Amino acid sequence: MRIHILTLFPNMFDGVLTDSMIGKAQEKNIVNIQTVNFREYANNKHMTVDDSPYGGGGGMVLKPEPIFNAVDSLQLDWTTRPRIILMCPQGKRYTQSMAESLAGEQELVFICGHYEGYDERIREFLVTDEISIGDYVLTGGEIAAMAVIDSVVRLLPGVLGNEMSAVSDSFSTGLLEHPHYTRPATFRDWSVPDVLVSGHHVNVEQWRRRESLRRTWQRRPDLLQQLELSKKELEWLKEFQDES
Repeated sequence: MRIHILTLFPNMFDGVLTDSMIGKAQEKNIVNIQTVNFREYANNKHMTVDDSPYGGGGGMVLKPEPIFNAVDSLQLDWTTRPRIILMCPQGKRYTQSMAESLAGEQELVFICGHYEGYDERIREFLVTDEISIGDYVLTGGEIAAMAVIDSVVRLLPGVLGNEMSAVSDSFSTGLLEHPHYTRPATFRDWSVPDVLVSGHHVNVEQWRRRESLRRTWQRRPDLLQQLELSKKELEWLKEFQDES
């Protein structure tokens, strides 16, 4: 996969792109990520990338020329219509299913804005996706782009040591992930659930599904409205409600 990040602050990405899983993924040539300072593509001697909005009002608006010019410089294969993603609080709320969709692409472009907003022609004639990571406003799109890129890259084959890790993540199954335990089996008189040390794999999987359901019911009951639960899972839900 190739990922291009258009930003006015490329140094913000240094640690994120070179450390941990993303850094290892690049070392393995699973993904190639480059940052592009779109100020270098401004069409005036002062390298201006923003201007006051037509009609008046507070704040500054990113001009279309630097961003269009920067995208043109990437020499994208337009026959495949690459995904060009605008990080924006007005965008669609980001989800794990969107991460899985983006992970199936060969090339992604992220546009990280600043100031009051973008010239509307960038939205209308350039981008394919507008993404928001939550109902709040950041000073720029860089941090949001980092979050999305991390969630996508970790899904690429060969990035995680255990390929099943991503499959069982929270939201991948529609439920929050079940609790995890590791050695020692007893710590300060707190013991690991017996089923997890029983060696009975069927019972372990049933326990994990049940606890995923319990955790989702406790913390994100809204997710349950989108799922078609089995008869057994509905029985478990009734038990949780009775216990509470």
